[in-house]
Order: sequence, then C-alpha cells, then structure tokens
Amino acid sequence: MNEIFDPLNLLLMGLAVFILFRLRSVLGKRTGNERPPFDPYTKPEQPNDTSKPDDNVIPLPGSSSEQSTGMGSMDRGDDGDVVIDKVAPAGSALNGALKQILSVDRSFEPEPFLQGAQAAYEMIVMAFADGDKKALKNLLSKDVYEGFVAAIEDREKRGETIESTFVGIDKAEIVEAALKDSIAQVTVKIHSQLISVTRDKGGEVVDGDPSKVTEVIDIWTFARDTGSRDPNWKLVATESAE
Repeated sequence: MNEIFDPLNLLLMGLAVFILFRLRSVLGKRTGNERPPFDPYTKPEQPNDTSKPDDNVIPLPGSSSEQSTGMGSMDRGDDGDVVIDKVAPAGSALNGALKQILSVDRSFEPEPFLQGAQAAYEMIVMAFADGDKKALKNLLSKDVYEGFVAAIEDREKRGETIESTFVGIDKAEIVEAALKDSIAQVTVKIHSQLISVTRDKGGEVVDGDPSKVTEVIDIWTFARDTGSRDPNWKLVATESAE
C-alpha cells in the first residue's frame, strides 16, 4: 500500500497530470479560424445576388449589363465593323444597315442578338401555346400582342387547347435590318422543330400529330427605340416562310 505513495510514483503521477492538463489546454482551444465541418451532401453556397431579373426580359443587345453601367456607349472602333462583316458580306445592304444600327448603339453585336432572339422565340412560341398572356406582354409590340391575344381567346371560345413540345432550333440568321429615325429593326429567319397538336373540347386531335416532329421556318422582326432608355427589343412582326 505504501508503494503507491512512494515519492517516485507521486512525482510521475504529478508529471502525468501536468502533461494532460497542458495538452487539453492546447488541443481544446479555438482560434476562430477553423474551417467548418465538410458535408459532401451540402450544395456549395452561391454568392448573394440581390438583383431580381424579370423572367420576361430576354438579353438581346441593348439590355446587357454593359448598357446599364454605361459601358455600352464606349466606342469599339473598327472592332464593331469586323463583327458585322462576319455575319453580312462587306458592301451588302444588310452589312450597311447593321453598321447603321451599330453607329447609334455601340453595344449591338449580331451573335449575342441572335442568341437572345432564339431565347425569345422559344418563350413566345410556348407562351402562345399555353395561352400565357402575361408572359407575352413584355415581349411583343402592342399590335402583335393584340393579334396573339385575339388568337388565344378565339381558341378558348372553341374550347380548343394546344399541346406543344419545343424540340430545338436548327438555324437562326439575320436576313434584314433597318434604322428608321431612332427605331432599329432586325429580322431573323428561324428554322425550328416542334411537336404540336391541337385538341377540341373532347380531347380529340383536330390539328397536328402528337408523335411527329414538324419543321417550322419563321421570319420574325424585332425592334427597339435606340433613343429610349428602355433597353428591351420586342417582336413587331411575324411571317411564315412556308
């Protein structure tokens, strides 16, 4: 029993307690710089975005962040002419018209415009099929909007519904452009693929084929007042190439 209280044992016990206390004080200490525990099933946090984009605004040229920050007014010099030459042969009427638009809207670029036009095309086609007047209103000029609404209401009176599936766009190209006073107009020829069927009140097919992909060629004209602070382009005319 006395061996427990042997001076050497007491010294070793005291040393062990001292070392344990020191380890605990160091390992248990937080500096405030520790990384949080890693959770492989947690989605990485995204930067806070306080902006609230309008679902009905299509990023056509002129509605880019460049214009909102004033960067769209910067003179791009000959770079803009080179961009135009890529989509329209130098010396052609289309080339000249696009350069006229560029001269009053230095943010205009054909390729981003085509991307926005294709996005607008899909949104408009599907909104019309769904009878979504609200989605159409911000994308169409007043006259075109009234025409679309009249067609939707006429369809509803007959009790018909349209079922559409947008397959995709094969090709989109600028075929015409003009600058009339401050109004810029750009016409786009769009080759798309759709599955569309119209059904009557009883659900019977009255037009189209639910199992057939249809090739559609449309010629749509978009316009924007370059003298206005409103950056949005709107559909002002539609035409079928077939």
